[in-house]
Amino acid sequence: MSEAEVLKAENIHKRYGNQEVLKGISFEIKRGEIKVVCGASGSGKSTLLRCLNWLTRPDQGRVWLEGAEVTDVSRNINKMRQKMGFVFQDFNLFNHLSAQKNVSIGLQVAKGMKKDDAAKTALEELDRVGLKEFAHKYPAQLSGGQKQRVAIARALAMDPVIMMYDEPTSALDPQLIGEVLDVMKELAREKITSIVVTHEMGFAESVSDEMIFIAEGKILERAPPHELITNPQHEVVKAFFEDIAQYRRKKE
Repeated sequence: MSEAEVLKAENIHKRYGNQEVLKGISFEIKRGEIKVVCGASGSGKSTLLRCLNWLTRPDQGRVWLEGAEVTDVSRNINKMRQKMGFVFQDFNLFNHLSAQKNVSIGLQVAKGMKKDDAAKTALEELDRVGLKEFAHKYPAQLSGGQKQRVAIARALAMDPVIMMYDEPTSALDPQLIGEVLDVMKELAREKITSIVVTHEMGFAESVSDEMIFIAEGKILERAPPHELITNPQHEVVKAFFEDIAQYRRKKE
C-alpha cells in the first residue's frame, strides 16, 4: 500500500453457513479521506466494517492499517484495534460507569494511562462532543443521542488513525439523529480519516469524498457522492436512491 493510504482491504470474503455475505471486497482509504458505505439492509455493510478490524474474522482476504497487516495472525490484534476507533449501532457503553469513566477506562486498561490523566483526557473528549457537563451522568440518565456521543468520545480518546462508524444513528429516535450527525460533521471538517456505514444520504453527500455502494456482498458502484446519488450507472443503485428520495418526500 502507498504511504498516503491509511487502510487497504483486498478481496474480503465472509460466509455464514450457506450464505455468502461478502464476495471479494477491495478498496482503500487515504489519510484524511471520508468514505461512506451504503446499500440495502443485508448487503454486507456492517459485516465488512467488522472484518476490517477483525471483530469478525474474514474467511479470505487481507487488511492493512498503515502498512501493517491486520489479518496477519501473528500480530497483536488488540494493539491494532487501538488504532481503529469503532462506533457501534447500539452504543456498547458500560451501564455501571459514568460517561467520563466509560471514556477513560480504555485509556487505563489498553494504554496504561494513569487514572487522573485518563480522567482528564476523557473530559476533554466529552467536551469535544458537547457533553462535558454530562461527564458524571450514567448511561441510563442519557438520551440515545447523548449515549452515541459518549461512544464517539470513547473512540476518539484512543487517538485512532481511522474512525469506523457502523450505522451510528440507526438506533436513535428521529429527533436525536441530528445531534450525532452534527458531531460527525465537525470531525469530518477536522479531516479525521473515517469510514461510515449509514443511510443518512444528506450527511453522506455533505462530508464524504467517495461513496461505495454494496449489493449482495460486492461493490456494485463507487464514485464521489453527488455523482453516485444523481447519476448512478446501475439500476439497483438508481432504485435505492429513488426509494430514499420518495421516503424523504413522504416525511416532508
